[in-house]
Amino acid sequence: MATIEDFLKLDIRVGVIVAVEDFPEARKPAYKLTIDFGSEIGKKRSSAQITTYYKKEDLVGKKVLGVVNFPPRQIGPFVSEVLTLGVPDDKNQTILIAPDKPEAILGGKLY
Repeated sequence: MATIEDFLKLDIRVGVIVAVEDFPEARKPAYKLTIDFGSEIGKKRSSAQITTYYKKEDLVGKKVLGVVNFPPRQIGPFVSEVLTLGVPDDKNQTILIAPDKPEAILGGKLY
């Protein structure tokens, strides 16, 4: 069973997507995201399998949550620095987790 101490090891922050690119080399349809987590953490890159529900142009400016303290992960020719968080629908397609109020500050830590 996980403890509160285990949860506190995760650094989950609010970021805003500032750039989106296609990721044709990915095994499953995905985008390459650039996410700004504010002045403390800065911009990080992430691969996300979110093409079912999201168009590239609709993602820019969207706030999301991401785990910023996992080690970078090589995904084909791309290095993903952040795990962008989402939940599945009934067909196992990803729906992003996002703050429900625009006042959520960039770099704000989930607690």
